[in-house]
Amino acid sequence: MRTYLDAKVMAKSLRQALNEQNVHFTHSKCLELVAQQFGLADWNTLASEIEQKLQAKTLKLPEGWIISGSKSDAYEMGVEKAGQAGAALIRSKYSPDDSAYEDKKNSFGTLMQNFQAQNYLGKRVRLRAELRTIKVDGAATLWMRVDSLKGSVLSFDNMEMRSQEGTLSGTQEWIERQIVLNVPDTAETISFGFYLRGTGQVWARNFELIDVGNDIEVTERPKPELLKPSNLDFAKAS
Repeated sequence: MRTYLDAKVMAKSLRQALNEQNVHFTHSKCLELVAQQFGLADWNTLASEIEQKLQAKTLKLPEGWIISGSKSDAYEMGVEKAGQAGAALIRSKYSPDDSAYEDKKNSFGTLMQNFQAQNYLGKRVRLRAELRTIKVDGAATLWMRVDSLKGSVLSFDNMEMRSQEGTLSGTQEWIERQIVLNVPDTAETISFGFYLRGTGQVWARNFELIDVGNDIEVTERPKPELLKPSNLDFAKAS
């Protein structure tokens, strides 16, 4: 069932249907017609109703977590009710139906933590959590990074390069993902979280970060095999 929040999509569909009948209305005119379908005087009134509903759904930032990412203002992140155990959410503010979509579709937003590595030095750690997605056009994933005092990356995995058990897209029910990294003695900080690249929604729950034995394989990105640049003139091909 359509709600106020579907108004822009409804206006777009209405305009397309009218165009097919050689009836040409502007997008603004179609928005006015949609407002009338909901029994409201005009689009401004409907837009106000939409804003009130969106404010009612404002997410709360959970304690200890940080919002970051490229163009993170394109996303809403947090929990729906502060102090209530459960899942955190990242959702895109934009969809392919919005005029700002082209500028935002390659962005990402992450809900993350960053802490000192001193309790994990010389150990192997595993990050584990469950993810759920709705209409993700891009990727939803866990990530973890270990950095040195000078800020260089010592180990990193965001599941983007995996052929199996990698990032999620589309709509999927709860599924577990995990990352295993070494924490060298030179490590200074550990960062981890989950992110949404592109559009849609992703939930995360049941986070766990523990040290594990060396019998558990690490999952970080493989290091390049080349020792120096090669075939710069493209003369060789397989």
